[in-house]
Amino acid sequence: MSNDLHYQQPGMPVALENKVKKEHAGWKRFKKNKLAVFGLIVLGLLILIAVFAPFIAPHDPYTSPKNELGTYDVYAPPSAEHLLGTDGTGRDMMSRLIYGARVSLSVALTAVLISTLIGVFMGVVAGYYGKWIDNIIMRITDVVICFPVLFLAITAATILTPGIMNVIIIISFVSWTTMTRLVRGEVLKIREMEYVEAARSIGQNNGVIIAKHILPNIIAPIVVQATLQTAEAILTESALSFLGVGVQQPYPSWGNMLNDATSIMVLQFKPWIWMPAGFAILITILCINFLGDGLRDALDPKIKN
Repeated sequence: MSNDLHYQQPGMPVALENKVKKEHAGWKRFKKNKLAVFGLIVLGLLILIAVFAPFIAPHDPYTSPKNELGTYDVYAPPSAEHLLGTDGTGRDMMSRLIYGARVSLSVALTAVLISTLIGVFMGVVAGYYGKWIDNIIMRITDVVICFPVLFLAITAATILTPGIMNVIIIISFVSWTTMTRLVRGEVLKIREMEYVEAARSIGQNNGVIIAKHILPNIIAPIVVQATLQTAEAILTESALSFLGVGVQQPYPSWGNMLNDATSIMVLQFKPWIWMPAGFAILITILCINFLGDGLRDALDPKIKN
């Protein structure tokens, strides 16, 4: 008996039935990718840690508690009191690592959301309307792409006052171009499809055609690209914060926690200061890339089960 009977329900429209089949097939492909599933689980745990940071962190990440002698435990090694030791001002590294997840992930996710909205809007307008509108948008995109991302971000960061909101604005400004080019290419293909031509022939306006017939059919590449851009955003934020033009003290981020590693003494003899943050960045970016690869394979209609 055919497996298709599993999806057949009385009265279900054919289009809805086909959609259910595709979603089920995509989930099956995703589950087969063990690295993607691992990445999804780890990222889920990191998000939970970030959300519940005030309840998980053992100490205040912004202040330095005094010990029984009335002094600060500066650069204290890992112990039962401070599982990851303390930094140069006596603040608990475990607490700062947990709160750093909140800052780094929120900055990256917010910046990617903004850049995705900008990129999708610009790409749809350029691809659908074409002509001089397409030329103007793509020339602006080419100008931004010409500059190295990190160089452009550092330049903008030195002009603006360093801070969390400005880091989000900077990352959004430098990372929308890839999404724009991707969306434009997808729209150029879809706008010539028969169902789009049919929608035009019955008098539907451009806004309805874009919202109803074009955007739903390019969601898959947008989701995959946004996922991969999140990893780039975390790297960019970490680099800016490490260089001192991103998230500023006392707010912890994984990037500015690495700033103490510029000291040879810390780098060689106090690895608990920089290794946890470095490992957090590494594992987060790896898991995001695993997830992005899994989503790309799962959402690609050309890949069979």
